[in-house]
Amino acid sequence: MRKLSMLKGRATGTLAAALAAVQAAPALAQDSLELVGHPQAGGMGFQPASTELARDLQWLDGMLLVIITAICILVVALLAFAVLRYNSKANPSPKSFTHNSPLEIAWTLGPIVILVVIGAFSLPVLFKQQEIPEGDVVIKVTGYQWYWGYEYVGTDLAYEGYMIGAPATGGDNRFSTDVSTQLHEAGYNDSEFLLATDTSVVVPVGKTVVMQVTGADVIHSWTIPAFGVKQDAVPGRIAELWFKPEREGVFFGQCSELCGISHAYMPITVKVVSQEAYDAWLAASQDEGGYVDVRQFLAAS
Repeated sequence: MRKLSMLKGRATGTLAAALAAVQAAPALAQDSLELVGHPQAGGMGFQPASTELARDLQWLDGMLLVIITAICILVVALLAFAVLRYNSKANPSPKSFTHNSPLEIAWTLGPIVILVVIGAFSLPVLFKQQEIPEGDVVIKVTGYQWYWGYEYVGTDLAYEGYMIGAPATGGDNRFSTDVSTQLHEAGYNDSEFLLATDTSVVVPVGKTVVMQVTGADVIHSWTIPAFGVKQDAVPGRIAELWFKPEREGVFFGQCSELCGISHAYMPITVKVVSQEAYDAWLAASQDEGGYVDVRQFLAAS
């Protein structure tokens, strides 16, 4: 009986593994595209930098962390020294002076030098973000409550992107069996719920992409952490951001400006593909008059 129980347990485990593999199979429908920025157990830190801008920002953050840590250690050390050296027991007769000119000069010049060093490294990064180059691909993105609209400038292609599981895609912002089915049909796993959208921004790898960002109702914010970009979408104004993706993959972002009751259900999905796949997708989407699933062009490229 014990052996039979063990055999049944192994069979059950094998069946469960097979079912898990079948359920995970749709994620392979992204073909060679890596999922970036999706939830990972125990994950910490930044998403993998996939543009020059993101690398610059992450390096700058690391440098500032070193400076801040050094300042904190120095301040704590000075406080500890003052407590131990000048407490009432160690120093029963306190000095009567009120000024120390060299010390005052030091704590005035020290912060100035630190700020100059920080500015010398941070301002070039800011200028690189704000100096918009000529784009190989230009996309106008409009924030709505609560979805995104995309228009490829110079083409006849325009479409909207809704979160899979949002009311517009047959859900109610809650995970369900129907939502799971939609995710798997779109090539995602259940863990991409709240991140995956029914359409994606599709751009070619290694090309400069300029996004013209605006809002139709309230202020939204278009953000892709792995690209190091974030730009508020303000109604009545058009702002720009740019990025140059360095590898193919599926990248996730979120609206990053509180924009109403469904702000949490306004994700962004960007698929970076080869130039060949992008050209084929763009032509097919224009012929169809709307978004065509880019996955069918990945294997061909």
